[in-house]
Amino acid sequence: MVSSAVTLRPARAADARQMAAMSRDLIEAGLPWRYHTVHMLRLMADDETIALVAHDHAGVQGFAVMQFGDERAHLVLLGVRPQQQRRGIGHRMVEWLLKSARIAGMASIQLELRADNPGAHRFYLGLGFADVQLLPGYYDGLIAARRMRLLLREPAGGADATG
Repeated sequence: MVSSAVTLRPARAADARQMAAMSRDLIEAGLPWRYHTVHMLRLMADDETIALVAHDHAGVQGFAVMQFGDERAHLVLLGVRPQQQRRGIGHRMVEWLLKSARIAGMASIQLELRADNPGAHRFYLGLGFADVQLLPGYYDGLIAARRMRLLLREPAGGADATG
């Protein structure tokens, strides 16, 4: 079921607190909190970063943050409130970011996700991302991460250029 009442838009400063709380509760649970409100505001202010929210009458229901490099984009954060999951919100946000990455000429999108999150792993596999590497202790030496990548086009320097 797709939640049509939820709209996507660039994040605003007023969204930073909700985004930070969602990051703490949904992504950083059990880890030191890094993406606090001030950090979110810095990301939003960065010209090489897109911060996107899925918003409805009740507020921010999901958010995503992606940073752009020369040829590779990095999906830094993606979170959807548990009661809104499996309604197409995460998929819509990733599709919006994929379109932005293609327009910007990115060769690939890379992300890391907690290895202890099989639901997120299935989600990204379903979007065409492939496993690249398992990173033991990636999150503060406590939790392993899976690095995943989606190839959008061949990188200018060949297959090894996307690292």
